[in-house]
Amino acid sequence: MGKSIVHVLFDVLAWVAAGGAAFWLARTPHVRLPVSIISLRYAAAALLGAGVGAFVIGSANLWLSGQTGLGRSIEGAIAGGILTVELYKWHAGITARTGARFALPLAIGIAVGRIGCFLAGLDDFTYGTPTAQPWGHDFGDGIPRHPVQLYESIAMMAAAAFYVGAALHHNDFVVANGFYLMIGFYGAQRFLWEFLKPYGTLIGPLTLFQCLSAGLVAYAVVMLATTPGRTIRDRAPA
Repeated sequence: MGKSIVHVLFDVLAWVAAGGAAFWLARTPHVRLPVSIISLRYAAAALLGAGVGAFVIGSANLWLSGQTGLGRSIEGAIAGGILTVELYKWHAGITARTGARFALPLAIGIAVGRIGCFLAGLDDFTYGTPTAQPWGHDFGDGIPRHPVQLYESIAMMAAAAFYVGAALHHNDFVVANGFYLMIGFYGAQRFLWEFLKPYGTLIGPLTLFQCLSAGLVAYAVVMLATTPGRTIRDRAPA
């Protein structure tokens, strides 16, 4: 029960940290974000897709791994949210890019949330495979394992630091395309860490999450390759 409470606490902290990152971006004069066209319908589409994606993908991974019950997945939430938002934009005739202000909150939220996964131990089913490396962590069963949750947390913290540095140095490309850069990086690093997890495979040696990660990377590459030459901004250069 204690570990479950800790996990929930870090889930809340992840949302708070992500909200703080979004507030900082909106209030920092050095960061010039594209115009926001986010509406209630847009938010509803994102939340619906994220919720469904989290449970469908998380539960499917448990099934493929020989486990029972319902699961949740942050990667499933990300993929589901992206899918429903893109469908909503297509239906509403919205062609403008809308993800820029979510780049830093996404990275910070994942970095904090993964610490909760690490502290939750074996019950969370996000631990790594056994390892003889000195940094292997015993989650309670006497077997040192890869702390893949911390690998991911550190990777996303590094991505967040890169984004902040680029934003403060007026790197317009990174700011305008930050969400796609973050999604691409997240998918790539997640693909690698999945080799260190005891999950069942879906296609050949690849797990469900690796297939999903490859899809996220492909999405990011397409969006970056079709980046408009100019971006409308909601404030003039300082």
